[in-house]
Amino acid sequence: MEYIYKSKKTVLIIALGIICIAIFINLLKKDLWELNEVLLKEEVLSIGHSVETINLLEVTPFDWDVVYSFPPYTPKDNIYETVGYKWDTISETVNEGMNQIVFLKDGKVVCYLYGYPENNGYGISFELENNKDVGYMLNSKDDLNFKVERRNSVVYLRS
Repeated sequence: MEYIYKSKKTVLIIALGIICIAIFINLLKKDLWELNEVLLKEEVLSIGHSVETINLLEVTPFDWDVVYSFPPYTPKDNIYETVGYKWDTISETVNEGMNQIVFLKDGKVVCYLYGYPENNGYGISFELENNKDVGYMLNSKDDLNFKVERRNSVVYLRS
């Protein structure tokens, strides 16, 4: 009888261990847009110091067809409506000078850049006349040449 009790206890401990490991791995797994933001940051920060202009496609190591830049204080619901769906890690910008950039491929978010360029190490800014009530939009087929500026070890891409 004691043998059966120990066996059940061992199986229970192993099962709980497997469940804990699965939960831990799932917590560490990053979403596609987070992984692509890390890759984008690496590409932008690796732009040579002598480079004065660069095509945005050259520093985006992922496929995209549309990118939006939302001005400060844009409500989440406006962003969701513009982008076409809700995703859970979006934040509203709370101050001037913050980036809120969303890259889409086939209507799905593939990269999300949020925060102050000074904190991120880089920033991207573009302002166009299209869709300026909710944000600015570029298509991957547009003129995507950006000026490369450096200030206090922060790389800025400005259209």
